[in-house]
Amino acid sequence: MSVPRACETDPDAAHAINVPSALVNWLQSFKEKSSLLIHLSTDQVYEGEKSFYKEEDIAIPVNVYGKTKVAAEQFISEKYSNYAILRSSIIYGPQTVSPVPKSLPIQWMDGVLAKGEEVQFFHDEFRCPIFVKDLVDIILALTSLWISEGKQIQLLLNAGGPDRVSRVQMAEAVAQFRGYDTSKIKSVSASSVDRGVKSPSDISMDITKLVQTLKIHPVSFIDGVRLTLEAEAKN
Repeated sequence: MSVPRACETDPDAAHAINVPSALVNWLQSFKEKSSLLIHLSTDQVYEGEKSFYKEEDIAIPVNVYGKTKVAAEQFISEKYSNYAILRSSIIYGPQTVSPVPKSLPIQWMDGVLAKGEEVQFFHDEFRCPIFVKDLVDIILALTSLWISEGKQIQLLLNAGGPDRVSRVQMAEAVAQFRGYDTSKIKSVSASSVDRGVKSPSDISMDITKLVQTLKIHPVSFIDGVRLTLEAEAKN
């Protein structure tokens, strides 16, 4: 349950869905250390008061969604012996083979900017979006590590891209690739819009630990946008 406003409206449902207690309890019925649980968490576990959070920074979520994801991390780390928790930022990339119903970030920006009308984007909220193939490669690397070495794994990793970007910068990257008029991108503060939920301002992440542990270097946001839109054009 990943829509923050929906989580805020129904915190009990958000907690029941986002904390994988039934899955972990089921896995515990098997032989000890017989499996590795790779769990996708979120950058929204961070408070958003500084830039480039590290894994050892205290998780202080500002909304119900973040709180449920912290609860999930704690449950897994306390109850299960082999796990890798990935604190993912915004995941972007080409449309899936079976199209997902929710709007994908780059495709949405491309669609609204293509109309040539003025569109507002936040200039004061920062994330480190990750290209979907990089996230897949991270999961495959963790799986290979587990299969090849067979040792206990207890990892917490920031899983983001290398670039700290605002929504304005994300939109500008799309516009520049497509050749759209960037003057139509209007910069506004996140505080100017009531989204019904508090959102952290800067939850950019330091991914040094990820790079050092798995030897994976996620692509830049500009390159990820290019790869996304080139794939869309082929489809």
